[in-house]
Amino acid sequence: MAYTTINKSTDYFNTKLYTGNGTTDTAITGIGFSPDMSWFKGRNNTENHFLFDAVRGATKRLIPNGTSSEATEANSMKSFDSDGFTLGTMGEVNANSINYASWNWKAGTTGSGTTTGSGTDKAYSYSVNTTAGFSITKYLGNGTSGHQIPHNLGVAPSMIIVKRLDNTRHWCVGHASELWTKAAFLSSTDSFDSAYDYWDNTDPTSSVVQLSNSEAVNSGNENYIMYAFAQKTGYCNIGQYIGNGSSDGSFIYTGFAPKWFLLKKSSGSGTNWELLDSTRPTGNPNNKRLRANTSEVEATSTRADFLSNGIKIRTAGGETNTNLESYAYIAFGQSLVGSNNVPCTAR
Repeated sequence: MAYTTINKSTDYFNTKLYTGNGTTDTAITGIGFSPDMSWFKGRNNTENHFLFDAVRGATKRLIPNGTSSEATEANSMKSFDSDGFTLGTMGEVNANSINYASWNWKAGTTGSGTTTGSGTDKAYSYSVNTTAGFSITKYLGNGTSGHQIPHNLGVAPSMIIVKRLDNTRHWCVGHASELWTKAAFLSSTDSFDSAYDYWDNTDPTSSVVQLSNSEAVNSGNENYIMYAFAQKTGYCNIGQYIGNGSSDGSFIYTGFAPKWFLLKKSSGSGTNWELLDSTRPTGNPNNKRLRANTSEVEATSTRADFLSNGIKIRTAGGETNTNLESYAYIAFGQSLVGSNNVPCTAR
């Protein structure tokens, strides 16, 4: 049985579903905290995913399924609020009668400093939650291999995502299962590949992420955003599983009841990023699929069962369960038992 210092996962991550009304200054509440990162997707329209964070500012959007640079959209996200956020009328977040999913994370402790490692030290700012193992860091690149970006988590992250803000570059993903010698793109079907040497072939430490001199992550005096995630017992599990090509698929032990699950085939030919959560479907099998790298509508297609302690794959599809291929994933959820052996109540 998993024990965790997080007795209530919804203090740090929550999915919020809502229906747009096309009206400006629409307040969406019920998240349970003031988000520091919010990711949106219209479930029944083909608008892009939109992502916002409090370090860059509420009105500055990024598009996870594309390479577009950061843009200020005054009529999209207007503010992060104490129990949610306020929206404008843009179709990506608030078109009339469109159903939306928003996924929200809490960081919260802010600060700034200078980077370390090789080359010229540069300014960075951050928001971090060490309890939940999540940080947001905005930094300037220095164009030198060995540039080290503090993540402020206190433990080594197991997954990081970097996006150059002022240029049309892919979202670069590093994952511990790929040993930090490879990367993939959140915005693409490309597999993890050693040709993408963004992490300088160096494992993150408990204090920094080390970068190569690639323009995708470390061009001189250019702005970047980095999202870093660390393993947290009973709340966040980051790992890899091997497919078996059967509808009686692999069981992925997370140690908690999953609420959000992002996966990508990490070997062989490229596939889409599959995105599942426990809120859009009403039960098992989990059959409401979105794709992080496309703008397509939500599809009904059996993918997995979300269980009390993990995920059971229920399809033989190539994006989820090709025989003997490896899959990288990150999952968030709620443990059955919290700190000091305090049972977590049903939610």
